[in-house]
Amino acid sequence: MTFRTLLIIASLTLVVPVSAAPPAQQPARWDELRVFVEVMERIKRDYVEEVDDATLIHHAIRGMLQGLDPHSAFLDEEGWGDIETLTTGRYEGLGMEVLMEDGVLRVIAPIDGGPAQEAGIRPGDVIVSIDGAPVQALDQAEAVRRLRGPSGTSVSLQLQRASLSAPLEVEIERGQIELVSVRGELYDDRYMYIRLSMFNDNTGREARELYERLAAESVDGISGVVLDLRSNPGGVLEAAGDVADMFLDEGLIVRAAGRTPEARYERRAVRGDVAAGKPMVVLIDAGSASASEIVAGALQDHERAVVMGEQSFGKGSVQSVLGVRPGQGIKLTTARYYTPSGRSIQAAGITPDIMVAPLQVAAAEARTAVREADLIRHLRNTDLPAADDGEPEAAVNDALRALQAPALGDAPEDSLAAEDYALHEALNLLRGIRIMQARAR
Repeated sequence: MTFRTLLIIASLTLVVPVSAAPPAQQPARWDELRVFVEVMERIKRDYVEEVDDATLIHHAIRGMLQGLDPHSAFLDEEGWGDIETLTTGRYEGLGMEVLMEDGVLRVIAPIDGGPAQEAGIRPGDVIVSIDGAPVQALDQAEAVRRLRGPSGTSVSLQLQRASLSAPLEVEIERGQIELVSVRGELYDDRYMYIRLSMFNDNTGREARELYERLAAESVDGISGVVLDLRSNPGGVLEAAGDVADMFLDEGLIVRAAGRTPEARYERRAVRGDVAAGKPMVVLIDAGSASASEIVAGALQDHERAVVMGEQSFGKGSVQSVLGVRPGQGIKLTTARYYTPSGRSIQAAGITPDIMVAPLQVAAAEARTAVREADLIRHLRNTDLPAADDGEPEAAVNDALRALQAPALGDAPEDSLAAEDYALHEALNLLRGIRIMQARAR
């Protein structure tokens, strides 16, 4: 059997042995089972429409699992197939991770480049209706089924968004979702940007390959790294460990604790920080969940990176996919995971070191700010003469200015600040760190 540990999508593929209950518990258990059988027989006999045994049993299984927590679920043939589809990287649909709790269907995160993201769907959006059918009247399996569909077909969604007073109507055409989990680029030739949209089987290897390729392209050498985990709903736990291990030389990355030996897991770093300790910023937001929080928490606890952005989603549990018959199984919460310092982020999330809201920078007006140089009779600037035994101050200033990025110009709507304020601030932090390091030398 193949063992695989996943978060959000699935986790820890294994078969758990069923142990016999202690003799003292047997009478109570059989009493409850008699009630179950009696209710099932009453439904079959008296319900207004005829219902077969298989349907009733599947409903009962779904009810048992959904009553435990939001992430445990029954996997029919379609759901079982989705496990492999999402971890291998290709499927048809809207491209977003959703979670239903107490009748509320909430978007965890849209997938990069998918139809949902292109339509403007955001983490935290609440789906009120699907093609006119109120979500509260559906269970999660039915809601997800209505969201799915072949490429080229459309679905109409009504959304509630915290920033809007009225519901938002959106029609989205389903498409082929290519789960490209890793991409990146260089800024100012020396600051590396790595974006992880999810964690699948290949994410760790692809992230390392991307780092090596961009490092080789840099003319002056890498001075800092931005790891973007925003709107990353999670995925394969081993891949999260691989990514964290890229930037750590030693120590615990994550620990999972459950009731069975199979649910206990620990991952430690091995020597080999690809960035050799260079400054690092990790970006997170409300859509960063599970495996993303493992990476952010590990790098934060080891003081390897500055975590910047918004409070993360707060999913600190591990699900095990257990096969019950060919093509069917259950996804069962079997463990909680902990960051290296022992933190459980369950229902709490990762708190950034620097909070940065997703602001939008407006276009600049004409330069009307008044400065000292605009005042009548302002004093003329005169630099102090350079000391005979020191480097001229102007030369030092020129060196420091050379470390900084080019000016954004007079059109902020075309700048990175307007497109992605959090990334803009992360890069500015790395530039500031480099300036301070240069001064220290």
